Amino acid sequence: MAAAAAAAAVGGPQQSQPELPAPGLALDKAATAAHLKAALSRPDNRAGAEELQALLERVLSAERPLAAAAGGEEAAAAAGGGGGPGAAEEEALEWCKCLLAGGGGYDEFCAAVRAYDPAALCGLVWTANFVAYRCRTCGISPCMSLCAECFHQGDHTGHDFNMFRSQAGGACDCGDSNVMRESGFCKRHQIKSSSNIPCVPKDLLMMSEYVLPRFIFCLIQYLRDGYNEPAADVSSEKDLNKVLQLLEPQISFLEDLTKMGGAMRSVLTQVLTNQQNYKDLTSGPGENACAKKSHEKYLIALKSSGLTYPEDKLVYGIQEPSAGTSTLAVQGFAGATGTLGQVDSSDEEDQDGSQGLGKRKRVKLSSGTKDQSIMDVLKHKSFLEELLFWTIKYEFPQKMVTFLLNMLPDQEYKVAFTKTFVQHYAFIMKTLKKSHESDTMSNRIVHISVQLFSNEELARQVTEECQLLDIMVTVLLYMMESCLIKSELQDEENSLHVVVNCGEALLKNNTYWPLVSDFINILSHQSVAKRFLEDHGLLVTWMNFVSFFQGMNLNKRELNEHVEFESQTYYAAFAAELEACAQPMWGLLSHCKIRETQEYTRNVVRYCLEALQDWFDAINFVDEPAPNQVTFHLPLHRYYAMFLSKAVKCQELDLDSVLPDQEMLMKLMIHPLQIQASLAEIHSNMWVRNGLQIKGQAMTYVQSHFCNSMIDPDIYLLQVCASRLDPDYFISSVFERFKVVDLLTMASQHQNTVLDAEHERSMLEGALTFLVILLSLRLHLGMSDDEILRAEMVAQLCMNDRTHSSLLDLIPENPNPKSGIIPGSYSFESVLSAVADFKAPVFEPGGSMQQGMYTPKAEVWDQEFDPVMVILRTVYRRDVQSAMDRYTAFLKQSGKFPGNPWPPYKKRTSLHPSYKGLMRLLHCKTLHIVLFTLLYKILMDHQNLSEHVLCMVLYLIELGLENSTEDESDEETSVGGPERCHDSWFPGSNLVSNMRHFINYVRVRVPETAPEVKRDSPASTSSDNLGSLQNSGTAQVFSLVAERRKKFQEIINRSNSEANQVVRPKTSSKWSAPGSAPQLTTAILEIKESILSLLIKLHHKLSGKQNSYYPPWLDDIEILIQPEIPKYSHGDGITAVERILLKAALQSRMNKRIIEEICRKVTPPVPPKKITAAEKKTLDKEERRQKARERQQKLLAEFASRQKSFMETAMDVDSPENDIPMEITTAELQVSEAVYDCVICGQSGPSSEDRPTGLVVLLQASSVLGQCRDNVEPKKLPITEEEQIYPWDTCAAVHDVRLSLLQRYFKDSSCLLAVSIGWEGGVYVQTCGHTLHIDCHKSYMESLRNDQVLQGFSVDKGEFTCPLCRQFANSVLPCYPGSNVENNLWQRPSNKSMQDLIKEVEELQGRPGAFPVSISSETNLSKEMESVMKDIKNTTQKKYRDYSKTPGSPDNDFLFMYSVARTNLELELIHRGGNLCSGGASTAGKRSCLNQLFHVLALHMRLYSIDSEYNPWKKLTQLVEDMNSQLGNEEQQPEVPILYHDVTSLLLIQILMMPQPLHKEHFTCIVKVLFTLLYTQALAALSVKCSEEDRSAWKHMGALKKNTCDAEKSYEVLLSFIINELSKGKLYHEEGTQECVMISPIAWSPESMEKYLQDFCLPFLRITSLLQHHLFGEDLPSCQEEEEFSVLASCLGLLPTFYQTEHPFISASCLEWPVPPFDIITQWCFEIKSFTERHAEQGKALLIQESRWKLPHLLQLPENYNTIFQYYHRKTCSVCTKVPKDPAVCLVCGTFVCLKGLCCKQQSYCECVLHSQNCGAGTGIFLLINASVIIIIRGHRFCLWGSVYLDAHGEEDRDLRRGKPLYICKERYKVLEQQWISHTFDHINKRWGPHYNGL
Repeated sequence: MAAAAAAAAVGGPQQSQPELPAPGLALDKAATAAHLKAALSRPDNRAGAEELQALLERVLSAERPLAAAAGGEEAAAAAGGGGGPGAAEEEALEWCKCLLAGGGGYDEFCAAVRAYDPAALCGLVWTANFVAYRCRTCGISPCMSLCAECFHQGDHTGHDFNMFRSQAGGACDCGDSNVMRESGFCKRHQIKSSSNIPCVPKDLLMMSEYVLPRFIFCLIQYLRDGYNEPAADVSSEKDLNKVLQLLEPQISFLEDLTKMGGAMRSVLTQVLTNQQNYKDLTSGPGENACAKKSHEKYLIALKSSGLTYPEDKLVYGIQEPSAGTSTLAVQGFAGATGTLGQVDSSDEEDQDGSQGLGKRKRVKLSSGTKDQSIMDVLKHKSFLEELLFWTIKYEFPQKMVTFLLNMLPDQEYKVAFTKTFVQHYAFIMKTLKKSHESDTMSNRIVHISVQLFSNEELARQVTEECQLLDIMVTVLLYMMESCLIKSELQDEENSLHVVVNCGEALLKNNTYWPLVSDFINILSHQSVAKRFLEDHGLLVTWMNFVSFFQGMNLNKRELNEHVEFESQTYYAAFAAELEACAQPMWGLLSHCKIRETQEYTRNVVRYCLEALQDWFDAINFVDEPAPNQVTFHLPLHRYYAMFLSKAVKCQELDLDSVLPDQEMLMKLMIHPLQIQASLAEIHSNMWVRNGLQIKGQAMTYVQSHFCNSMIDPDIYLLQVCASRLDPDYFISSVFERFKVVDLLTMASQHQNTVLDAEHERSMLEGALTFLVILLSLRLHLGMSDDEILRAEMVAQLCMNDRTHSSLLDLIPENPNPKSGIIPGSYSFESVLSAVADFKAPVFEPGGSMQQGMYTPKAEVWDQEFDPVMVILRTVYRRDVQSAMDRYTAFLKQSGKFPGNPWPPYKKRTSLHPSYKGLMRLLHCKTLHIVLFTLLYKILMDHQNLSEHVLCMVLYLIELGLENSTEDESDEETSVGGPERCHDSWFPGSNLVSNMRHFINYVRVRVPETAPEVKRDSPASTSSDNLGSLQNSGTAQVFSLVAERRKKFQEIINRSNSEANQVVRPKTSSKWSAPGSAPQLTTAILEIKESILSLLIKLHHKLSGKQNSYYPPWLDDIEILIQPEIPKYSHGDGITAVERILLKAALQSRMNKRIIEEICRKVTPPVPPKKITAAEKKTLDKEERRQKARERQQKLLAEFASRQKSFMETAMDVDSPENDIPMEITTAELQVSEAVYDCVICGQSGPSSEDRPTGLVVLLQASSVLGQCRDNVEPKKLPITEEEQIYPWDTCAAVHDVRLSLLQRYFKDSSCLLAVSIGWEGGVYVQTCGHTLHIDCHKSYMESLRNDQVLQGFSVDKGEFTCPLCRQFANSVLPCYPGSNVENNLWQRPSNKSMQDLIKEVEELQGRPGAFPVSISSETNLSKEMESVMKDIKNTTQKKYRDYSKTPGSPDNDFLFMYSVARTNLELELIHRGGNLCSGGASTAGKRSCLNQLFHVLALHMRLYSIDSEYNPWKKLTQLVEDMNSQLGNEEQQPEVPILYHDVTSLLLIQILMMPQPLHKEHFTCIVKVLFTLLYTQALAALSVKCSEEDRSAWKHMGALKKNTCDAEKSYEVLLSFIINELSKGKLYHEEGTQECVMISPIAWSPESMEKYLQDFCLPFLRITSLLQHHLFGEDLPSCQEEEEFSVLASCLGLLPTFYQTEHPFISASCLEWPVPPFDIITQWCFEIKSFTERHAEQGKALLIQESRWKLPHLLQLPENYNTIFQYYHRKTCSVCTKVPKDPAVCLVCGTFVCLKGLCCKQQSYCECVLHSQNCGAGTGIFLLINASVIIIIRGHRFCLWGSVYLDAHGEEDRDLRRGKPLYICKERYKVLEQQWISHTFDHINKRWGPHYNGL
């Protein structure tokens, strides 16, 4: 119990009073309360008030002296545990309740107050893990949420809603029109007008107004007392929890008050916010000691929090900062000064006199003095404020949070509380940082703040009145300041920049997220965001905050050895940039959408550039980035880029007006470019020594949640820089950053001083790919939002087919996470339907379940596939390949292109005019020289060039042709002048004209070893006739680096006229070749090519033919007029070259002419080389390799076809249709012995006694048969309390009842022969059809045992997988030596008479049973037979084997064995659909091993010989002289009458008792005899079913026909005889009232009787036919359902062959009586007669056997998953009466269970496992309610099967993460049911694991 009484009271005098109120008062609380209420109601109520005060002080401070005396809190806690104080406690609460009610009953009082509830809001507060709903259609604020009740009562059909599990807790917004549209309100909260709520009577709540202030103050005092400043030890946390536990009842009491509705809430609001009350009660050091102590504790708590109480501020030596000084610099508090202090000292003599590290360039906040108070002044003026203070101090106890939130529907309170919350914001941050449980605390904080800040009106009010923005920004800044470190970027020694340390707990644990998420939340309100964007001071502070993240988590490339420890800080860094920088940025951007907001953008851009300039200064950056370093975090660059983009796109701002000077642009481009180069380096494995984490960073940088806050702005910024800087400078910078400058030489050999040879190719590919992306990407350069969405979607779909949810996830959205809304989600759906086709979810037979997928439409592949976008968006390189493979497949399939295509060239959307300058990159000489060089190198087969390089080179040329600027005139003269001789490479800068420019000689620098050096310099006159067009000078060695330096110098000089600008001396340049390299020398190469001629030669090279290029326009001039030719849009390199040449010709007549000329010249072979001996060798090698490859292909193809044929025969599990039955059941009627192949040793041979062969089998217990019911419709899963499923009508239950009935009245041993068991827990045997030697199997198991690999099965339990087809198995069934199909000898029809056969059968059965060889010499075979029998027994639980009254009697084993045969036959029948109409060998037939199983069972059965006295065979075939002797005397129970026997069981007993192999004629004989019994049973049952009148009519009718010739084959005669015989007993009497129940109202016509008799006999005929099919290998004929009886009868030999089928078929014609029918029937009926004389009722029940079971089904599930979820997720478990954490429901019987619940554990078995054993004999199918997934338990293993509920897009929603409505997928459920019935869970599902009984 809590001790509210321990709270202090104010009044002094009362202290002397006894500890409890005076006895008089205590006696009658109610009377006192009534008296006081009356006193207070008087006009002059002073006396009453004083009396009440006195009473309250006495009551509420009763416990006080004791606690104080005992030294405060410990004693109070201890006392709280004892009896006395607890009582006082309760006493106090009781008093309060009584006083509030003013003498009445408290419950009536509550009800009365509730009646006056005017609240139109729901306001239900929930905590974490509550299931709530969010409807985006109805929500105004993205955080809107509804409780389930309000959601289901409102109308949200067709809305975009989802269900979610609350993470932090929340509250229901129903009725709050600030947060949601009124159309979405539920029926209860549709705006109640306040008029119809009566006014609250004054006296109802009068007492509350007096009592509550006292009560709350008492609570506060207790909180003060209980709080001890946490010392170093952590135990203090426990103390806090103790205090809270004690206060539980008080807080709960308050919480209950809040739930009483609006009237009570307004009283509470008054009490909590009233400043006078607070002042009176806590007016500081007052007259009594206790109060004083309490106040002191409060002050101490304030101090320790680094806060001051306003009055004594000066005591602590903090002067008010004068308005001038930077307030932030003064605001030191424990956290910040801690880390900063140490660094400060070292950095004192900082040149610009800044105040130490991190304070450099400190900013003034918008107003000087108030900010001091933001961080460390708190003054409490009301109970509410101090309550919140303690709530924070105690780290947000859940109860307190709920109490404070419950009050929110009261508007006045909401405002007051929000202001209080803001006032405590800094304090919250400090507490959060210190907290050990920061996760829980974060959730609680957000639980509160999201309720306050989601409301725009409120947020605006608080922003204006309480400086909310200032407070938030300052608090965030402070928080980050506590974990800053010195930045090591660029200039390690002198850097002044500080960054956050990503290793700190603050970042690693994401502790900052509650504050950031609040900030993002308030920025989503336009009015608040505007204030922020207008306030320069705030922007400056914010940029300061962002710069803490600029350059964090710096990576340094490891060059020597692998890092020892891979740090994982990058997670923290990426999360921090996304959450703390990018998301607020997107929030702000969303308000800069229109022209009127230009000013905001200018502000942001201005301060952003200032911050960037500061950053460059701080890291001491000039022009070269430090080598081998990269940071992925440049939030300032990205802010700048995104606001630029917005300005141009939405605000029509002139781009140049917001761009800085050239020098700044040069600096801006360096770091983003460095990241792009580093990406290429990382993918080239140059960073491999930094471990995997660096790859992780490269992937995260482009990953869908980050890309549009990281790589996209970076590339956009580079595009902006490229469009404004000198193109030659930019291009050379790119190649220099990518370190491939040295590679770009005409020479065949070169040295690269900065790159290893193995990385050159991929870095060159990287550089070119980057240029292609830079020049073709239009995301921020003019694409509309819908176009962007479409491009993103196409890129994702081209990589792979995607599900709807993964698409939503992969398409980058503006990550404003507060909105679960994708901007324009409507357009999302429409774009999706435009570009993709939906592929419905299919179920593959292999067991893998497909989800609904979207796949690109054909026209998308044809026109919109954009490899550039794909490359930009792939996280894994393999996705690019996957996209290309899919593209290739599409082209092959649609017949557009047969070979291996190249990525297609896609036309781009037009550029926004502001960015036109970007295209100058394509028309600059530097690029042209690079392209020319690369084309030449590719043509000459230089090393390190790939097809990818060529592809990119051609792409760039094509881009240049598409974007050529001025249509140049054909008169070339205009170009002349000095420009021409610029560097003797190209005359101009236009690609179109430069393409045809011939370059004759190039001077190159090569190592002396290079082949070029040896040649003589060619004479310069050797220019050919074309050369006259060009200048024949020699092109110089071209140095990109020198070019770049020159340009850089020019630009700098232009922009900085001041002389003092320091440019770093060039000596530091790493590009000067180190001396160690071999000497470079200059050589002159003869080239004589132009880009055009190179392209044409390339065409020849690619096609492998000379002169393969022929200009197409020579044949078809049309081409030039109508150039968009589909034939060129897809293809390989040859197509690309043709397309480029065509475009070049189109652009200028001159080019056209030159192309024609080049083609006319006969081109010499390329490249011009003599084939040397060495090369000859390599060519031969190639040829040999080619041949080897072809051989290998051939082998592989052969292997594949072999494998395929194996798969077709073996893997039957996967395709239950089109089976080829395996040898086991084939009806080859050969006389030879059966031959088996061993799949382990590969030898073939018969199975012998010494070396038996066995079948790989899986034994499993099954209760599927027991689940059959007699109605076709499956039962429904219960979804209300009323619906329940009772199992009494299942097959298993009916059989159980029957057996126990028999056991009650008859002899046990005879009962166990009269029925079959195994309906529940029967053993089912199945095989994959493969055989192996048993000794091979043993060694195989041994090797599995030694194999340490973790398998999905347990070898110790004998489990293994078939060595050939990997199907799961757990035993081996020995094959009986001899043929596996009966020989022809047995097949001959015999002419023996029935009587002879009956005799033979009897003799054969009488032979003593023994194993084939005498037991003494035990063979391997007999051992194996025994061991497999043991396995079969152990497969099922003991309770499913032992049914006899004397445990362990042989009769039990006997019953079990023939029931195993029965179970397998019945199950096969079910697999065939319940009848044999389809005929043929079934799928089960192939997997069936009944033949082998029969041998094993028969051998064991024959060990138990039935006493010949009792052998039922005699009863069936012989007449007894004296019937009475059979009945047994009184002491002994009689045997079971033969008419009560189950005929199918008799059949199995008879057959298994015969020596194997069985003769066909004996089999037929047994069947005929049993059929007579069966028919008699059918007639007897019929006679019981019909009414007395019918009986007498038939009796009469049959008697007339008795003497006709075929009387014994007429059912009328037999029926009348049976009625006659049975009526001698009491069977038909004693019906009395029961009669009406038994009679079916139908009148029996001859047809209906015939049908009844046939239906009664059919199950027996089916089983018998199946048995015959397995034993003798005869095929089953197929037939119509109505003729099934006659077909099976003739197949079994019951129908005489000459039987004509003209007149309607009569079942009686199958009868063949072994003895005179009337005699034997009399004998059978006599047994029953004697029984029914005593027990007529039971006798009747036993005669009517229900034999027509329908197929088993799983429960029928409702259409919509929500119906299941809503009923079950709150349902309490019937065992432990708690709501389970993981509820599940069994789909077989509907039982509700706790998954993994320890509450329902029994002897170490959890409930699901236990249920799977009881309900399914080890197989359980459970639906997990909270996850919508189905879990299968099979024995000791389990697997997740998948879900049968899919959303509208055909996807599962595991764990209900997306919470979209789910609907049943009938196909999947069918498959699940199929696997259950066919027992194939083990084979089809692949991922099994052990459950250790813990489910």
